[in-house]
Amino acid sequence: MATIYKEILLDAAPEVVWDALKDYGALHERLVVGFVTDARMEGDDRVVTFFNGMVARERLVGMDEGARRLAYSVTESPTGFTHHMASAQVFAEGEGTRFVWITDCLPDGVAGAVDDFMGRGLLALKETLAPGP
Repeated sequence: MATIYKEILLDAAPEVVWDALKDYGALHERLVVGFVTDARMEGDDRVVTFFNGMVARERLVGMDEGARRLAYSVTESPTGFTHHMASAQVFAEGEGTRFVWITDCLPDGVAGAVDDFMGRGLLALKETLAPGP
C-alpha cells in the first residue's frame, strides 16, 4: 500500500484552518477554492468535483474536534482505487498552523498521481487560507 504524506505551514490561526476543514461540505468555498469546484452532501458522503472535471464520492469516516483531525475515504471515483483512506489534521505551529494530509491507497501504481494531486490541493489550501501579500 502506498502512503503519501504532505504537510504545509500556513500563516493562519489553527482555529481558522480547522473551522474551514471541518466544514466538510464546503471545501470548494472555504478550504481549497479552485482545486475543488463543487461539493454537495448526500448523507455522510460528499460528492466532489475537482478542477479537472473528475468527480469522486467521499465518505466522512470520523471527525475529532479535540485533535482537529478529519478522516475520509474515497468510495467511488474514476481513479481505479481499490482502497483509499485519508486524514487531514491541523496543528498550532508558532503563530500559524501546520496542516498535515496523509493518504493510504491501493494499487501502488496510483501513488504518483495522488502525490501530484495532493500537492496541487495544498497550493490551493495556502492560497485560500493564507494568501501572500
